Amino acid sequence: MDKKDLIDYWVETSNQDYKTMLNLYESKDYHWSLFIGHLVIEKLLKSIYVKNIDDNPPRIHDLLRLAEKAQIETTEEQKDALDLITTFNINARYPDYKQNFYKKCDNEFTATNIKKVKELRTWLLSMINEK
Repeated sequence: MDKKDLIDYWVETSNQDYKTMLNLYESKDYHWSLFIGHLVIEKLLKSIYVKNIDDNPPRIHDLLRLAEKAQIETTEEQKDALDLITTFNINARYPDYKQNFYKKCDNEFTATNIKKVKELRTWLLSMINEK
């Protein structure tokens, strides 16, 4: 795959995950919707990494580290959001965190954080679409 194909791959799979995140939220699978929200942002960051740095994005899941490695300038608010969304990957995946996370993920908590995913997604897509 050439660079454009790789960028498109990450964006397209992120878009598919975005739809899944929204469907999971609608079906009240709140903790899984936030887990998928993490993937939405991770894949867009990897797309930007390919655009800015190299064809082989790092195999890490820490969103702030990915943003730094992709040489994306972030505000403190964006850093906080990336750090928070990274926890959704850990909390939904590992049994010792899962139960506490599941209890935390009510409609209000999930809606608030899906809004953050949407805002980051819009911002990241604007960077990808820049010439």
